[in-house]
Amino acid sequence: MVHIEEITDQVAERLKLSQAEGEKPQSHEKSEQALSPPQDAAATATAAMFPELSPGRAMTSKKTVDEVVAELKKTPFFMTELEENDDTEAFKALAYEGTPLEVATDFKDHGNECFRTRRWADAKEFYTKGVLVLAAEERKRARGEQSVEEKEKEGEEDVKAQRSMLESLYVNRAACHLELKNYRSCWLDCAAALRLNDRNVKAYYRSAKAFLAVDRVAEAHDACARGLALDPDNNPLKVVARDIVKKSEDVAAKQKKENERLAREKRRQTLIKAALAARGIRTRATPQPPDMEDAGLRLVPDPDDPRSELSFPAVLLYPAHLESDFIKAFAETDALADHLAYVFPLPWDKGGEYTVAGVECYVETLGGGLARVGKKVPLLKTLASGNVEVVDEVVRFFVLPKPKAEAWVREFKSKKAAEKGGG
Repeated sequence: MVHIEEITDQVAERLKLSQAEGEKPQSHEKSEQALSPPQDAAATATAAMFPELSPGRAMTSKKTVDEVVAELKKTPFFMTELEENDDTEAFKALAYEGTPLEVATDFKDHGNECFRTRRWADAKEFYTKGVLVLAAEERKRARGEQSVEEKEKEGEEDVKAQRSMLESLYVNRAACHLELKNYRSCWLDCAAALRLNDRNVKAYYRSAKAFLAVDRVAEAHDACARGLALDPDNNPLKVVARDIVKKSEDVAAKQKKENERLAREKRRQTLIKAALAARGIRTRATPQPPDMEDAGLRLVPDPDDPRSELSFPAVLLYPAHLESDFIKAFAETDALADHLAYVFPLPWDKGGEYTVAGVECYVETLGGGLARVGKKVPLLKTLASGNVEVVDEVVRFFVLPKPKAEAWVREFKSKKAAEKGGG
């Protein structure tokens, strides 16, 4: 394992002291020149007093501490951060005996052993180590950064063997990704293998499997077709081809079903708009409508029959006690009394103030005022008056005990007037 050592504060302090010592001979030499005119004699005296610097110190004697630290961090031993580059990969390869090809082969063999025992994650790690070693060599060749000695040692056959091994490692790692359901990583490794050898049938096979697993049927079909063009009798590819056909049929059926659903929803919305217009009911939508889950404005009992009744979600607000109730379906022919009958008594109404006969109900008007609603009046009559609008498909009623209703109405109107005056 590579040991990365960081430049500590103590080391930096020593560098500062060493730098100070390196500067002392210069100042001493200047004073000697001022006192003693003969320059050769001063130089001889200085040399006698201070021993000659080592080659390493001589290289850093005229650099600041920060410059020395930066220089040291460029060497692998003192690196505090590992980057994906040739130097670090080559340095990591030094931890193993043998040439890069031998090291990568060893990693592949260990990976194969793990794969045979279904240890996919362990196998993937071994293949990855082999990939890192040989990919670093590929990058060095591509950038022309090999030393003369490396170029002399490495023949054309060696390069060919390395690339063949790298291709095999990519394909094997793709198999691990496929088993681990890392589908994107699988097809990326297959693509890397195909860049090295565009006739690798296994890479096409595993790409097709990965694409098919995430319903990317077009890409799966393309990969499978390319593989079969190279090996028409490949049975695994033939099986994938049959799976692609079946998946394609399933996706087409699913898409058809979804298209039908969208068309049906659009038609129903058109019928609802026509029904609202025919009844003279005014509506308005806000930028952030409330989440009502599966509740909504509908035609009932048959949403596809324009003769059906309109049904609205409704909210009963109890402003005197800051409580509320939600009614999922309030038909246009229903009256408030029909729903209040099963909502009352309220669990939090300890004083028994809320009864059908003992409450007053209101709706807000277009002008920001209030209109009293008869408890036995059908909803349609209230909404079709032209003075009320349905906001975000929800009808809102204010329900108050009769003794508190008059005071609340005055307070409501006062607040609305203040808001208008402030605006």
